[in-house]
Amino acid sequence: MKAQLNRAPTEAQSLIDWFDRHRRDLPWRRDRDPYRVWLSEIMLQQTRVQTVIPYYEAFLARFPSVGDLAAAPLDAVLSNWSGLGYYRRARQLHAAATEVALAGGTFPATVAGLLELPGIGAYTAAAIASICFDVVVPVLDGNVERVLTRKLAQEGEVKSSLVRRRLIEEATGLLDPQRPGDSNQALMELGATICTPKRPQCLLCPLAEECSARLEGTQESYPKARAERATEEIAVIAVLVEDDQGRTLLFRRPEDSSLLAGLWEVPWTESSGTDVTEELGRRYGGNWRLGKKIGAARHGITYRDLRVTIYRGEIAGGGEVREGPEAGWFTFEQIGELGTSSLVAKILGVGRADRGLRGPKVEAKPARRRPPTK
Repeated sequence: MKAQLNRAPTEAQSLIDWFDRHRRDLPWRRDRDPYRVWLSEIMLQQTRVQTVIPYYEAFLARFPSVGDLAAAPLDAVLSNWSGLGYYRRARQLHAAATEVALAGGTFPATVAGLLELPGIGAYTAAAIASICFDVVVPVLDGNVERVLTRKLAQEGEVKSSLVRRRLIEEATGLLDPQRPGDSNQALMELGATICTPKRPQCLLCPLAEECSARLEGTQESYPKARAERATEEIAVIAVLVEDDQGRTLLFRRPEDSSLLAGLWEVPWTESSGTDVTEELGRRYGGNWRLGKKIGAARHGITYRDLRVTIYRGEIAGGGEVREGPEAGWFTFEQIGELGTSSLVAKILGVGRADRGLRGPKVEAKPARRRPPTK
């Protein structure tokens, strides 16, 4: 492997020189603090850079160190994550922070050590190790895969073991052993800004001379597209229940839920032709009554496109629900401190608008079908 590090010194140096001239000024690049780098890498999974930046800065303001994050209640962490989606990341972030804090607040400096932390996979471990600790190890994320499959005109599925071995070998050959973190960031930056999925700017690319796809004129054919899962539209009924003090009834999702585990939500059910009130009773207990329809919202979760119709409602008999689901009555301000998804903000916004109150301005978006370019 060591012999390959200098296999293409001109390309490796050209890549570093390009990065030194054109790197974006991103907040997590201003030092090599592993906490900050780790936080950025977790937030950037499945999420665009421009979306992440305000969340990253606000999250750091609330939890400035790994010790602060570990000491915080999980609900506070989930609340500050609300809007970024993929909430399992936040739960694993909190779990990993707890482990680091118990170990004295120092992050492992090796790939193997980082892989032991919850939520850290091969890419994230390699990124942190190379950027923060100068470990000479390549990274493979979506941007890097795109750059390298085009450079090699690599056929086949990028997740296959054979293709991944070849891409890792190529990425290793582009590493500057004195600046492995910058080499990795340069490849990621190249994929994000120059070697983009559509209309790559090949004339500006420091690797253009050796790019097989550019020479063939087939850049946009790589990487080979995977079959996408079709977006599934789901009709949902959400019910806003308020008491005489203006508090809203929320339920916490079970910890073992496949989606949005542990988050608080407005009572809901799919509108699949069954009696909505009966279904609400089976799900939450109590005798439900639907009031007027007050609006609608759309919300995307992975491949699911939720079409939400929002009603007011009540539970007969003083609002008693069955034992099991964790439930509570919360003011609008208290809900802001809970772990909720952005769908709750949309529903509450509709409810407040119905009462002539100002609510959060939230735009409903359809389901996202593939991870975006960072």
